Amino acid sequence: MQEALQFTPQVAASSVAKILWLIPAVPMVAAGVIALLKQPRRRAAAGLAIGSLGFSLLIALAAFGHVLSGWMSGHAVRETVNFSWITFGNATVDLGWVLDPLAAVMLVMVTFVGLLIFIYSTGYMAHDENFTRFFCFLSLFAGAMLGVVIANSLLLLFMCWELVGLTSYLLIGFWYHKPSAAAAAKKAFLTTRIGDIFFLLGIVWLFAQTGTLLFYNNGAGSMEPAALGGLLGAPAASGLSAASAIALLIFAGAVGKSGQLPLHVWLPDAMEGPTPVSALIHAATMVAAGVYLVARVFPLMEAGAPAGGTTTALTVVTWVGASTAVFAALIAVAQNDIKRILAYSTVSQLGYMMAGLGLGGVAVGMFHLITHAFFKALLFMGAGSVIHGCHEEQDIRHMGGLRKAMPITYGAYLVGMLALTGFPLVFSGFWSKDAILESAHNWTPGQGPYFLLVFGALLTAFYMTRQMSYVFFGKYRGHGHAHESPRVMTMPLVILAILAVALGVLGTPVWPWFRSFLTNRSAEFGLAGFSEPGLLALMLTSTTVVAIGYGVGWWLYGGKSPAAQEPDALETKIGPVWTGLSNRLYVDEFYGVTFIAFYYWWARVADWFDRRVWGGLVALVMWFFGLWARFNRFLDTNWVDGAFDKGCEELSVGGGLMARVQSGRVQTYLRLLAIAVVVLAAILIWSSRG
Repeated sequence: MQEALQFTPQVAASSVAKILWLIPAVPMVAAGVIALLKQPRRRAAAGLAIGSLGFSLLIALAAFGHVLSGWMSGHAVRETVNFSWITFGNATVDLGWVLDPLAAVMLVMVTFVGLLIFIYSTGYMAHDENFTRFFCFLSLFAGAMLGVVIANSLLLLFMCWELVGLTSYLLIGFWYHKPSAAAAAKKAFLTTRIGDIFFLLGIVWLFAQTGTLLFYNNGAGSMEPAALGGLLGAPAASGLSAASAIALLIFAGAVGKSGQLPLHVWLPDAMEGPTPVSALIHAATMVAAGVYLVARVFPLMEAGAPAGGTTTALTVVTWVGASTAVFAALIAVAQNDIKRILAYSTVSQLGYMMAGLGLGGVAVGMFHLITHAFFKALLFMGAGSVIHGCHEEQDIRHMGGLRKAMPITYGAYLVGMLALTGFPLVFSGFWSKDAILESAHNWTPGQGPYFLLVFGALLTAFYMTRQMSYVFFGKYRGHGHAHESPRVMTMPLVILAILAVALGVLGTPVWPWFRSFLTNRSAEFGLAGFSEPGLLALMLTSTTVVAIGYGVGWWLYGGKSPAAQEPDALETKIGPVWTGLSNRLYVDEFYGVTFIAFYYWWARVADWFDRRVWGGLVALVMWFFGLWARFNRFLDTNWVDGAFDKGCEELSVGGGLMARVQSGRVQTYLRLLAIAVVVLAAILIWSSRG
C-alpha cells in the first residue's frame, strides 16, 4: 500500500489561501450590481456574470495549482483561514475557509462548468424578457455554491447551503407565470427544508459536544482526532455514539439536497426551470452539494470504523445510495419528457455517488461526482439545444431523426450518453462507475449494494438507448423544421464532450491520479493496476451488462418512428408495470394521501382550535374586561362623579346664601346683629329658667 503524504503543520496561510474568499464573493457582488441594472441592460448583465465567474475560475486554478505543487513535492496541503465571528458568554463561534485537495478539485469543476453554462445561457435565454434578472439569480447561485465548497466551518457551510436553497427556488420558479413552475419551486424549497431541519439539529449537537464548528483548526477542529474521540465516547440513543447520531443528522441534510430517497420528489419537478438552470443545478452544483457535504464530514462518518469494516453512518449512506440508484433508474425507463428522463438519471447517479462514498470513501464517490458534472451538464445542455431546435418541444415522441438536422448536438449528446452509461474503456463514466462497482463487490458486510448497482447500470444503458432512438433516429415527428442551435450554444457542448472523454484518464488503474490526489498519496503509472484480484472480471461483467442494456434498447426502439399516440414498445410488453413506472411509482400520490393529507388535517385542527378554543378564550377575556370596564364606569359615574358633583352643588348653594348676607349694606348688618342679640338673649333666658 502506498504511503500517505503527511500534512505540513500550518504556520501561516499562503497568499492564495488568503484570497480564497474572493471566489464566492465576486459572483455575489456581481449579482448585487446586476440587480441594480435596468432590464434593457442585457449585455452588461451577461458580461458581469460571465466575467465574475471567469475571475473566480482563475483564482480556483491558482488554488488548484498551489495544492497540486505541494502534492507533487511530497507533502499534503491543507491551509485554513479562521476568524472569530460572534461571542456569547464564554463561547465563541468561529468561521473560516479551507484549501485542500477536495476543495481545490470542486472549485475548478464548479467554476469551469458554471462558466460554460453561463455562456450557453446567453444564447438559450436570448429572447427572454427577464434576461437580466436571470443572470442576477444565476450569479448569486454560483457564489453561494462556491461558498459551500470553501467553507471550513459547518455553520458557514450551512449559511451558504441555505442561500443555495433560496436561489434554486428563484431559478426553478423563474417562469413564475407558469403555475407548474411556481409549484415546482415551492416543492423544491419545502422538501429540501425537511432535510435541513435535521442538518441544523446535527450542527447544534456537534457544537454542544465539541465547542467548535470548524472542520480543521490545527488539531482543535471538529473533524480532527481529539474532537472525534470525544464524540465516539459520548453515548446517544439506541446504542449509537454521538458521532454516528450527528453524522446521520447531517446526512439527512444531504439526502434532501441531493435528491435521495425518500426526499427525491422535488428534483424531477425542478425541470420546470429554464434548461441552463437544470444543467447548473442537476449537474455541477446544488445536487452535488449533498455529496460534497458527506465527503467534507467523512472523518465523522467513518469515526470508529474497524480496520476493513464500516460504520452505522456509512452503512446507511451505502444502502440509501444504492436503493436510490435503482429506484430512479426504473422510473426513467418510462418517462417521455427529455429533461425529466435526465432528471431521474441525475437522481440515480447521485445514488451511485452516495454509495461510492459509503463503499469506497471520498475518492471513489467524488470521482463519479466530477465526471458526472461534465457529462450530465453536457446532456442537459444538449437537451436544451434539442428543445431549442424543435421549437420548445420536450416530448421525445414528437422528435426523431435529429442526427441529420442537428449534427453537432447529436455528436455531443452521443458522447454524453456513452459516458453516462459507461461505455467501456473510452469514456470517463466507465472508470468512475466501475470504481464504485469494485468497491461494492469488495464490501465486507455483503453483496446487496453490488447487485443493485449492477442492475442500475443495465437500466441506465437501456433508458438512454431508448431516449437516443426516439430523439435522433427514425423520422422527424415534430412540428415545423428542426434546426441546429447557434454556435454560442454548441461550442460549450463540444468542450464538455471532449472533457467527458479526457477525464477518464485521471482514474484508470494504469494511472489512478484522482484517487491518489484526494487521498494524499503518490500516484504510480503502470499496468500493474489491472492485476488487482477480480478487476478484469468485474470490468467484463460491467461491459456485458451495459451491452445488454444497449441491445435490448435498440431491439425495442432502434430506427423506429412510432406515432406519438402509439403505445410505447415496452408498454405493450409489461403493461401495468409500465403504468406504475410512468406515474413515478405513485410516490407523490402516496405522500399526498399520507403526509400531506395529515398536515392538511392538522392545519384544519389547528384552525378549529385557534378559532374555537383560543378564539373562545380570547373572547371570554374580552367579555370579562368589558364587563369590568362597564362596572368601573358605573362606579365612576354614579359614585365618584356623583359625590363630587353633590359636594360642589352644596358649596355653590352655601356660597349663594353667604353672598346674600355679604351685601355690603350697614343696615342689613345691624338688623342681623339685632336678631342675633335677640336670639342670644332668648337662649340665655331659657337656660336660666331651667
